[in-house]
Amino acid sequence: MISRPRIIPTLLIDEGNLVKTKRFKNPNYLGDPINAIKIFNEKGVDELCVLDISASKKGRAPRMDLLRNMATEAFMPLSYGGGITTFEQIREIFYMGFEKVVLNTSLVQDSALFGRAAAYFGSQSIVASIDYKKGLGRDNCYIMDGTQKAKFTPVELAVTAEKLGAGEILLYSIDRDGMKKGYDIKMISEISRSVQIPVIACGGAGGLKDLKSALDAGAHAVAAGSLFVYFGSRDAVLINFPEEKELIQSNIFEEQNDGRI
Repeated sequence: MISRPRIIPTLLIDEGNLVKTKRFKNPNYLGDPINAIKIFNEKGVDELCVLDISASKKGRAPRMDLLRNMATEAFMPLSYGGGITTFEQIREIFYMGFEKVVLNTSLVQDSALFGRAAAYFGSQSIVASIDYKKGLGRDNCYIMDGTQKAKFTPVELAVTAEKLGAGEILLYSIDRDGMKKGYDIKMISEISRSVQIPVIACGGAGGLKDLKSALDAGAHAVAAGSLFVYFGSRDAVLINFPEEKELIQSNIFEEQNDGRI
């Protein structure tokens, strides 16, 4: 495990509102995403991932006005996914200040766009999002916010994404989304062994021990939603992020020795 892995809050957007889902369903309204970004600024978060969960399945383009406001407010690198169907949209998202785009539906339906974006903007800026859940006898990938099954298994799609030029993979378990019962350790390990690019684990984090388990399984970074927008057993809405000393105590971060006594 690397000494200072990335820990990435994932903000889900539905019609401009900050929400949180369970197994990609029943979005629970949480408030204003801009306010959440301001709070994460104060907490010194290293990176944020913003996903519009309704854009692709409704055939709607990214809300550029909202994204522009997010880029203006954020003090940390941002990635965005949802409703991206053209090269021009990707260009505009980068020009307004986002560092990465996250492609899911277009990875399956328009591999030419995916490959062109990776070649033009650089692999480091293109994230392949693999949404999957358990099926009869195999794991199945899904697009359109989990509403349409794709022909690939997660491993097959990960290998395909790497060949197309993806810089990293966001591996998102639909079954575990919002359940706070831990990541899919077996799949994280399998995908991490199958590709050479970094894997970001997402879906299921309920505590810091889950982050550590995913990293130990081979993930280069961990993403989570519920862990950073809810607090307590009753899921009270509270934007939060662990302090560095908590991450060190949980053996997620290694304490830095800067030579001072």
